[in-house]
Amino acid sequence: MCRKHAIAATALIGAGLSLVSLGGTQAAPATQAPTATTLAASTTPAKSAPTPPTPRRKATPQERAAAERLEPLARAAFWAHEVNVDPTDQVAGVRLASALRALGQYSEAAAAAQQVLVLAPDNTDALMETARVYVAQGQGFYAVAPAKRMLVLAPKDWRPLSLLGIAYSQVRRNDDAMDAWREALKLSPENPVVLSNMAMELAAQGDAPQAEALLRRAAAQPSASLQVRQDLTLVLGLQGKLGEAEHRLREDLPPDQADADLAYLKAVSTAPAPVSPAAATDRSWASVKGSGG
Repeated sequence: MCRKHAIAATALIGAGLSLVSLGGTQAAPATQAPTATTLAASTTPAKSAPTPPTPRRKATPQERAAAERLEPLARAAFWAHEVNVDPTDQVAGVRLASALRALGQYSEAAAAAQQVLVLAPDNTDALMETARVYVAQGQGFYAVAPAKRMLVLAPKDWRPLSLLGIAYSQVRRNDDAMDAWREALKLSPENPVVLSNMAMELAAQGDAPQAEALLRRAAAQPSASLQVRQDLTLVLGLQGKLGEAEHRLREDLPPDQADADLAYLKAVSTAPAPVSPAAATDRSWASVKGSGG
């Protein structure tokens, strides 16, 4: 935050000094009475020069690492400060976009990512964040171009393919989505995020057994996230496998949240009119969209 500083104005008062002219010097009359200006100059203490403001500094690497462990709101405030200190800081710009996306401030997140791309059009992290913002809003059509651009720049990175699959799914290009995820698995075999994305697509199409098989593979990976495990729980519940679903819920969630999710699964499995798989799996897509890879 900028410190306020006083602005001092200084004046040079030439009262009682010798007069300088082109022809030489002329002494001031000895009997000249002091003027008000002269008296003010002789009685007013001289003002010191203003102290220069302390320049704002960028955070240290340790402070930046710690900021990534903060909640989204605090993280967004931290990275906004870093961008204000140095608007050309591409890392800060991308991380600000990520934090804003986590807060659901999609327009602001897109603007932060675009600011980075103005400086560096081929910044793969900014391209990825731009695509993630569109996918998080369900606007997969607009995510395709940045994801494809990133794929050109980083052909060995599985993340743009994973995100591209979600974007294709959102625009009902289901076969293209599955192809993208298969390509991602070639680059990152048994990747739990990719397997989960594929599984939720199959669940939305009504193939819960195949979705369950993929999710069991995904959840078995050491790097599987809570979201992956919850996707498996959801698909189990859709098939009426409430015993295992409840066991998994109580392993991963506090009692009140587990109770709420279990009540939802029971309502889905016992509803007189079957709940469509697509509607039920919308509960998990929000998180999948947000990561994209």
